[in-house]
Amino acid sequence: MNMNEHNHTPPSFSLSDWFARYGELFHPFSHSTHIQRHRAKIIASRVGLLSLFFAITVPLWSILDYYAFQWPYWGLLVLLRLCSAVIFFSLYRLHSAFRDMQNAYLLLGGMLSIPPIFYLISQPFLVNLELSALGSVLSSIYTFLPFIVVAGLSIFPLTALETLLAGVSVLIVVIIGAAQQPAFDLASFINVTWLMFVVLGVSVFSGMSQLHYMISLINQASKDSLTGAYTRRSGEEFLDLQFRISSRTHTPLTLMFIDIDHFKEINDNHGHERGDRALKQISTQLFKCLRRSDQLIRWGGEEFVIILPNTSCEHITTVTERIREHKFGERPDGTPMTASIGICELQKDKCLDWLEMVEKADERMYKAKQSGRNKSYGPQTEQNIENFIA
Repeated sequence: MNMNEHNHTPPSFSLSDWFARYGELFHPFSHSTHIQRHRAKIIASRVGLLSLFFAITVPLWSILDYYAFQWPYWGLLVLLRLCSAVIFFSLYRLHSAFRDMQNAYLLLGGMLSIPPIFYLISQPFLVNLELSALGSVLSSIYTFLPFIVVAGLSIFPLTALETLLAGVSVLIVVIIGAAQQPAFDLASFINVTWLMFVVLGVSVFSGMSQLHYMISLINQASKDSLTGAYTRRSGEEFLDLQFRISSRTHTPLTLMFIDIDHFKEINDNHGHERGDRALKQISTQLFKCLRRSDQLIRWGGEEFVIILPNTSCEHITTVTERIREHKFGERPDGTPMTASIGICELQKDKCLDWLEMVEKADERMYKAKQSGRNKSYGPQTEQNIENFIA
C-alpha cells in the first residue's frame, strides 16, 4: 500500500470560505446584476401566474359564503373578495412590465399582503357569529390564511433573510388577529405560533434550495467553464443593460477589449491543454483586478472584454495600473504574457449603443496590435501605454 495514502490530509474547512460560497443563499446583497435580473423575472412571472389564478378563483368562493353566512356578513365577504380579485388581476396585468428586483419585491409583497388583510378585516365579525356547520368550516379556513401566505413563499427563489422578513411580517398579523379574539387563549396562541415557525422553516429551506438551483443553472449557462468569465452571449446582455442604465442616469461606463499577444504560438508549440491552462491563468489574474460590480467576459478564443460601470476616463488609469501590477501570468517559456488592449468610455466617445462601444474598443485594440503589441490605446492620451507589461 502506498504510504502517501496514510499521510493524506483532508482539505481544511474554513467558515469564511463556506459563507463566501453559500452566502448568496442567506442574503441578496452579494447577488450579481445577472442573477438579480433573472431572479426578478422568475419572481414576477410566478406572481403573475398565481395572481391570475386567484383573480379567477377568489370570487367563485363567494358562492360558499352565500350559503354559510347570513346577510350582511356574506355581502361584506363578497365585497372583500371582489376587491381582492381586482388587485390580483391588476398584479397579473403589471407583472410582465416589472423586470428588476425592486419591482419584483413590490409585486410579491402586493400579492402576499392580500390574504393577511382579508384575514384582519374578516376575523373580528366572524368570531362573534353563530355559525352553521359550513360556516364553522369556512371560518376555520380563514384563520389559516396567514399560514397559506408563509407556505406560498416556498415557490419563490428567495434568500433566507427575505423569507424570514416576510414570515415575521405575517406573524405580526397573527398576533394582531389573536388580540382581536374575545378571550385570549395562551395555549392556542403558542400552538399557532409554533406551527407558523414550522411552516416558515420549510419555506426558508425551499426558497434557498430553489435559489441555489437557479443560480447553478444560470452560472452553467452564462459562464465559461474554463475561465469562469461570462460567455459572450451573457456578456452582451449585461453590456446592453449597463449601457441603458448609464445612458439613462448619465453615469460613466468603460469597456476594455483585451487580446492576448501571440497566443496561437502556445497552442501550436505546447498543445491546447497548455493553452487552456494559460487562459485560466489569465482570467484568474484579471479577476484579482476587478470590483464586484465589474464583469469579465470571454469574448472568444484569447479575447476578453472587461465592463467597468461607473468608471470614467479619470479612473481608467487605476484599473490599468492594477492589471499591470498583477500581470497576465507567464508563457510556457517563462516570459511574461502580454496583451494588446483597446479602451472605450461611453461619455468621452459619445457612443450611441453598446455595439459602437465594442467596435471602438476593438479598433483601438487592433491599433495596439499593429503598432507592436503589448500596448493599450484609449480615448485619452493617459490610456495610451507603451510596454504595458514590463
